[in-house]
Amino acid sequence: MNIVQNRKIWFSVSGIIIILGLVLGIIRGVNLGIDFTGGTLMEIKLHKYVPTEEIREITDEYDKNSNINMLGTDKTTIQIRMNEDFDNEERKEIFEEFKAKYDLVEEDLLRADQFGPSVGKEIQGKALLAIGISIVCMLIYIAFRFELSFAISAIIALTHDILIVLAMYSILRVPINSPFVAAILTILGYSINDTIVIFDRIRENLKFAKKTDYMKVANESISQSLSRSINTSLTTLVTILALYILGVEQIREFALPLIIGVIAGTYSSIFIASPLWTMVKQRQKGGKIIARKA
Repeated sequence: MNIVQNRKIWFSVSGIIIILGLVLGIIRGVNLGIDFTGGTLMEIKLHKYVPTEEIREITDEYDKNSNINMLGTDKTTIQIRMNEDFDNEERKEIFEEFKAKYDLVEEDLLRADQFGPSVGKEIQGKALLAIGISIVCMLIYIAFRFELSFAISAIIALTHDILIVLAMYSILRVPINSPFVAAILTILGYSINDTIVIFDRIRENLKFAKKTDYMKVANESISQSLSRSINTSLTTLVTILALYILGVEQIREFALPLIIGVIAGTYSSIFIASPLWTMVKQRQKGGKIIARKA
């Protein structure tokens, strides 16, 4: 299996996705959700449970990216959050459609006003700080537990995963809301775990390597860990896909970046991190392994 030798192919695939997402993000702008932008909030008592898809038949006329939550134990009250700042007349017009369709009265409009972004600059700053601290701590731990070449490769692979998720959101025009921040932190933990498994195998194989280049050791280690990595990722994806398909809208907002992140993390652990490690090692020692004692 010549995964490392074909690293230009794997790097190119990732580069195309990231650059495409960046270009589209610059041209079209990042699709920030209502948690970041604020907008209009309405709460309406329907007196019965109504599927989200049916509610969207009305709300999509005004905002296709609106967020719909079911309130109460019986789920008979809906909360609608829309990106647009609708004035009083427009909010009344929206309620009139619900009123006519579900035979409501004026008192069933529990709330109708504008709201500011729930994810302010302070929370965004703390989220970035948390990601930065996580990456630095991982860098220190891997450098101490393995060696610096492994740490550098792992952190670059983690950065790759974050960029891939952001690029896919830009390409698909998916709104970025607060669950996205939590999902990114989850992806970092999952991806580094998969990478460490392969790196641990590389370290074990290095103990017995004699006059063998790093590419061969990396390829053998990937082959030995490949089925384990793919099977673990598939079982994780099945669970997340079930959440995405069967879960409510808030769960889907959390599950979607996880799906993209798990795929990107598995890809980077196999096709990005290990080739990067060989490149770092070859720069350090001219491409040959120094034999180590077991």
